[in-house]
Amino acid sequence: MAEVREMTIGVLGGTGAQGRGLAIRWARAGLKVVIGSRSADRAEQAAKEIVEIAGGDVTGQDNAGCAASADIVLAAVPWEGHAELLESLRSQLAGKIVVDCVNPLGFDKKGPFALPVPEGSAAQQAEQLLPESRVTAAFHHVSAVALADLSVDHVDLDVLVLGDDREATDVVRALAGVIPGVRGVYGGRLRNAHQVEALTANLIAINRRYKAHAGLRITDI
Repeated sequence: MAEVREMTIGVLGGTGAQGRGLAIRWARAGLKVVIGSRSADRAEQAAKEIVEIAGGDVTGQDNAGCAASADIVLAAVPWEGHAELLESLRSQLAGKIVVDCVNPLGFDKKGPFALPVPEGSAAQQAEQLLPESRVTAAFHHVSAVALADLSVDHVDLDVLVLGDDREATDVVRALAGVIPGVRGVYGGRLRNAHQVEALTANLIAINRRYKAHAGLRITDI
């Protein structure tokens, strides 16, 4: 298994809060990061801002360039554009580890709730759209606020990593582990991603109620 610190990490949706927060932490840890966006100019601007915050080797490209140049690619894009984007990047993502952290959620006056997904989950949708990629699911429950705030030197969190390719899930667990305080925990096969994605609605409700940035810890391992 290749050392994760020797890999280039692509972040599709790196201009959004979740992707940007993870990129900041990976850049601070010394990983090479490529920010992806529909607009190359926007991606380059986001990369520049991340370097100013965290230092490191961060560049920006359009989504296709980001996918092509990275070894591991995180999909941190809005659910509404998830399928269209991944389908358009099928060739660039072939043979690569893809980490899907998309949460299909809706919001109404009662708060957040999980949306039905015909394929079962966002990660399973990605698996169907990217048959030549090594699709995993992870980073659903990480607070973007805590990630972006480098004064938080210990992010108190376990990241559940799901997938059917054990080597790929081990790489993603290691990717989680470069963030101080974070532990990557194998969470089962990709078919179990639905409840992990859906649990985000519960965490959002918890955080709103308690004005917190709560995450998960798995006990006894």
